[in-house]
Amino acid sequence: MSNAVSRDELWGLVHAERAALADDLAGLSAPQWAQRSLCGDWSVEEVVAHLTAGASTGRFRWMISVLSNRFDFGKHNDRQLAAHRGSTPAETLERFRAVVGSTVAPSGHTAAWLGEVIVHGQDIRQPLGLPRKPSIEAITEVARFFASRDFTVPSHKSIQGLRLEATDGPFAIGDGPVVTGPTIALTMAMAGRTTYCDELTGAGLPTLRGRI
Repeated sequence: MSNAVSRDELWGLVHAERAALADDLAGLSAPQWAQRSLCGDWSVEEVVAHLTAGASTGRFRWMISVLSNRFDFGKHNDRQLAAHRGSTPAETLERFRAVVGSTVAPSGHTAAWLGEVIVHGQDIRQPLGLPRKPSIEAITEVARFFASRDFTVPSHKSIQGLRLEATDGPFAIGDGPVVTGPTIALTMAMAGRTTYCDELTGAGLPTLRGRI
């Protein structure tokens, strides 16, 4: 967990980001729901269902699912997604709204679940051209978490030997060739979204781009 804010404060940021994303989704057309996101082959609707699954699955249920899928995390995620996707996009959104205030999670790494909604929120917004970005406070907490360890992605490994500096907030870490840019772009790059490298500059950028 981040040392900068309490767990309760982190959950407050999670809930605020979920609510903001739900509001952004409310006016989507059918083609927009079917739009491919930045998250692999998943559509916008599939990413939303994935977020609902994560906010509905505690540690015990998560472990049972992983074991039943023989540690095939791709299959685990696909089955969880299918279970939480509605029969229509409207139902998928309704199910997501129902978990906006949830504090259920597969682990106690609260900053990771803030990262989940921020990264997947941008996976949705960027292809759709939706302008909203998360708060600097929320993004900074996720950037610090990603820089400190490899959790679900090799975010820490990808920035070893580099210096990351945000141009719009307090996030700065590391030593070596510098990579600068907006906090959200640094965070999304650490999460493996290469498209956000286009918003970054600095002598360390070729190294970072090559690693992700």
